[in-house]
Amino acid sequence: MTGKRGNGEGSIYPYKNGYAAYAWVTKPDGRRARKYAYGKTREEVHDKWLKLHAESKRGPVATRHRTLAAFLAYWLDSIVKPNLAPLSYVSYEGYVRLYISPHLGAKRLDKLTVRDVREWLSKLGTLCQCCAQGKDAKRAPARRKCCAVGDCCESYASRRVVQGSRDALRAALTHAVTEEEINKNVASLVKVPKPRRRRVKPWSVAEAGHFLADAAARDDHLFAAWVLVLTLGLRRGEVLGLTWTSIDFDSGELYVDHQIQRAGRQLLHRETKTEDSDDFLPLPALCLKALRMRRAQQIGDRSAAGELWQDVHGLVFTTKYGTPIEPGNLTRMFALRTRRAGLRIIPLRNTRHTVAALLVVLGVHPKIAQRILRHSQIAMTMEVYAEAGEEEVRTALGKLSDAMGSTG
Repeated sequence: MTGKRGNGEGSIYPYKNGYAAYAWVTKPDGRRARKYAYGKTREEVHDKWLKLHAESKRGPVATRHRTLAAFLAYWLDSIVKPNLAPLSYVSYEGYVRLYISPHLGAKRLDKLTVRDVREWLSKLGTLCQCCAQGKDAKRAPARRKCCAVGDCCESYASRRVVQGSRDALRAALTHAVTEEEINKNVASLVKVPKPRRRRVKPWSVAEAGHFLADAAARDDHLFAAWVLVLTLGLRRGEVLGLTWTSIDFDSGELYVDHQIQRAGRQLLHRETKTEDSDDFLPLPALCLKALRMRRAQQIGDRSAAGELWQDVHGLVFTTKYGTPIEPGNLTRMFALRTRRAGLRIIPLRNTRHTVAALLVVLGVHPKIAQRILRHSQIAMTMEVYAEAGEEEVRTALGKLSDAMGSTG
């Protein structure tokens, strides 16, 4: 075959061991430029040339595609960091650094396929992360005990990690589609099994009451915090972010609008996650009494600390030096108090579900429960109401058994 161009083939010409072609396109920045296509045969290049023309007619075309790692770095710094919550940035950054870039980062953004993503996710679930991330190798030689000494600990990524990694990649590629760097989001076409949610039976009224009675008897300095989580269903960060200016003792109201949150190396006092979480809540007599006791305790702590007192936000719950309490420490303290009271262990986050379950038992209307729990959608409240308590299930099965027996 000669190097002469065929009719209608445009800018196709011999190039190295094959052929090349170019088409004029409009880049995402609005400027005009040539975009090239290469192939071993004239027919192959001609097909690519036609696709280039069709693509240019649909809209802007990127003439240079960066690697996935380069795009993810841009996405984290320019999109996620300025626009999402700090904790969201920390979460996305961790998935990118530990699970996405090491495996897919070298691939060109426009060349990433559904098969690449599927194979990566399959491999991720069967790859020991201690080996892959060199966790054991980072320890001092005397403390190495598994992967670094040839004894793999089989620390595989959980289903939740696999799903989170896919979700992070999908979010990044969604933005790449928005910026017209790629035409489709291949990560959204790959399905992963959802992690199974382990159900924890919430406390009964008697168990919750016993916990509070034990805390009061021991003069627990966090007694007021336990009262708020078990009567109003406040979240961990909301309790720790509560300020004295948010409490009106005269009207007996509490305004929830801030939270304490750990984001990487930062401990932040910031607004709650959504506007629906912000609300005024009436304070029952037990809550008012507990908060007055807490105020007296804090005055004593401030006096004892003297110049070491460091509270800058006016927080209700602080350490003995006025600094914010670490969210993880509150979780550990709750578990310690639960064991000390001789009760069944439940996670601190499950106390919110306990409040919802108690509202069901007390026959509170779902709309009232939605207001107390500050759910953004009534469907979230109805999910809790749909989970009948053990006694209700036992009674229903008893009635069914009696009915079946009578038919016999």
